[in-house]
Amino acid sequence: MTKNRDLGAVIVTYNSAEFVGRCLRSIENLSQVVVVDNASTDGTCAIVAEAAPDAVLLRNEVNRGFAAAVNQGVRTLSTPLLLVLNPDAELVEPLTTDHPLLARARRADAGVVGGKLTDADGSFQQGFAVRGFPTPWTLAAETLLINRIWPSNPVNRRYRRPDFDPDRAQPCEQPAGALLAFRREVYERSGGFDERFFPLWFEDADFCWSVRDAGFQNFYEPAAVARHHGAHSLKSLSLRRRQAAWYGSLLRFTEKRFSPRTAVWMRPVVALGLIARAIASGERRQGRAYLAALREVWGAPLSGKHTGTRPEGTPAA
Repeated sequence: MTKNRDLGAVIVTYNSAEFVGRCLRSIENLSQVVVVDNASTDGTCAIVAEAAPDAVLLRNEVNRGFAAAVNQGVRTLSTPLLLVLNPDAELVEPLTTDHPLLARARRADAGVVGGKLTDADGSFQQGFAVRGFPTPWTLAAETLLINRIWPSNPVNRRYRRPDFDPDRAQPCEQPAGALLAFRREVYERSGGFDERFFPLWFEDADFCWSVRDAGFQNFYEPAAVARHHGAHSLKSLSLRRRQAAWYGSLLRFTEKRFSPRTAVWMRPVVALGLIARAIASGERRQGRAYLAALREVWGAPLSGKHTGTRPEGTPAA
């Protein structure tokens, strides 16, 4: 198979042994692949070494989070084009040098270019693969369970794009971070991934936003298809940690992207949302987990560079 020497891939793993072998075999035509492992304990690294012996494997002693690991991988690559691919995403066809995804990414006006993410049966992952940028009202509706009770509300429709045509190449705001291609210039001018989103969530939306602010147009290209399983590394995350990570990143995104006034009123909205979930769970143990997450999020500082302290057992992807 002819090697594609223009494109290098970054794959961030955390306990990804179930999927990463298939992911790596789907990009075996790339000349440069970097796997950044965030302290897996399930044999992921052994599978990487077996499935892709030529790949560079960076083994972090602690979980650095998804954003920091992507930045670490990008710094290791020397290719003009970059691909961020989740370990539970498997390309249906190889990305050859002349592939439409890469042709689009090479354009001077192109920012990040996402592909078509499907379930195992080939169904398009509507509402996930492509979204609009979050607004304060989007985040409030999500937090207060409005989108669950009334999923067809106009705020949620603008965000999750239920009318999006997955078979048409088109501009978009936020292609999912499970499959993103972009030029090195785009990465450098946008500042890369913000490592304060730890361990994960909202870092891909924030990156797409930064790319747009740098003057580029994000795009969706359906010719690049990947079967995507999703959320595989969250299985080892407790309910409390999962909720604390999601809402913590939500508040950090709000503080970074919206006005100080919005950041202030979003905190009680998050509190109400977590209390509502504690009540709706109907189970005492789950209720305590939601309330514990609330205490953790409420007391966490949001501003400033992350100190590098990593909560034990938190996943990167």
